[in-house]
Amino acid sequence: MQPRSAPELIVVGAGIVGLAHALAAARRGRRVLVIDRDAQANGASVRNFGFVTVTGQERGRVWDLARRSAATWREVAVAADIAIEQEGLLMIARRPEAAALLNAFRATDTGAACEWLDADALARAHPMVTPGCFGALRSHADLRVESRIAIPRLAAWLEAAHGVAFLRGAAVTQVASGRVETGAGSFEADAIIVCPGDDLTGLFADRLAGITRCKLHMMRLAAPGWRLPAAVMSDLGLVRYLGYAALPEAAALRQRLAGERAAALANGVHLIVTQSADGTLIVGDSHHYAATPDPFAPAEVDALILREFADVLGPPPPVVERWTGTYASADRHSLVDTPLPGVRLVMITSGTGASTAFALAEDVIADLWGE
Repeated sequence: MQPRSAPELIVVGAGIVGLAHALAAARRGRRVLVIDRDAQANGASVRNFGFVTVTGQERGRVWDLARRSAATWREVAVAADIAIEQEGLLMIARRPEAAALLNAFRATDTGAACEWLDADALARAHPMVTPGCFGALRSHADLRVESRIAIPRLAAWLEAAHGVAFLRGAAVTQVASGRVETGAGSFEADAIIVCPGDDLTGLFADRLAGITRCKLHMMRLAAPGWRLPAAVMSDLGLVRYLGYAALPEAAALRQRLAGERAAALANGVHLIVTQSADGTLIVGDSHHYAATPDPFAPAEVDALILREFADVLGPPPPVVERWTGTYASADRHSLVDTPLPGVRLVMITSGTGASTAFALAEDVIADLWGE
């Protein structure tokens, strides 16, 4: 769709990061044009859990971004007819070291609102959990949407309710201050935001030093006949998410997992389980890093994920769908750069686009217009 009038902002990229910037600008009354090379959402934004993770995010700015983004998701979900499939997180401790770490986390400012369920309370409230757990942390801060539904609905709502224009199937070949060049012609705007996802060789590639790509395995399992009260995670996630992993108590758990789950750690495996409206389970994931990840999905990696599932929730139902995803990765949450006057380059490099993009976009847009 061509803009009805000259845009004030052009956003390059229609993934969650690009859509978040379109929303932040549109809420300020700006005219926005979003340009994307694909005909529909096809990247990391629709290949993930749709899990907006607040609990366990790195203390400080990232946790604040996640809290603010979750609040925006709850507002947007109502307006855009996006179902919130699940609320909260159940972080299950399979080892005493995990239980000790979770209770240490509860003593921090980011864990203060969480509650602890001991083994008996966990078994009574959530009988699908495998016996032998040491308890679980319950948080109500998190939420989950169905990504492959939510992202298209968010874009459609931005167009219908906020007048955001979309030009799809048009690759941007060049960006200058105030202008972008595409295969469909040139477009001008006061400001431009480039959100390239995990494209490290296209626009402003010279600004992306130190960033690589991460490949992950995902699966959908058949409906198990029970309903999860919230998204589920377990011990392996405690040594990946910095809100837990940065605590001193993580060392003992990390050492034990190195002995018991060396293959899982080597493949970056940890467990997240979410549930869709039809009862099927989204299960993952793993982490393999390369400038160009290969397209293959070894069965042994899926087996490592499903072994963790079995330890936490019992024998896994049949796998009905498999896929891989990729995202930009670096040793920081995100890149926000100014390669040219009036141009911002924005890339989330921590796999937390669904969890933090809305708030990051608010900050970028406010800075761009000097608010």
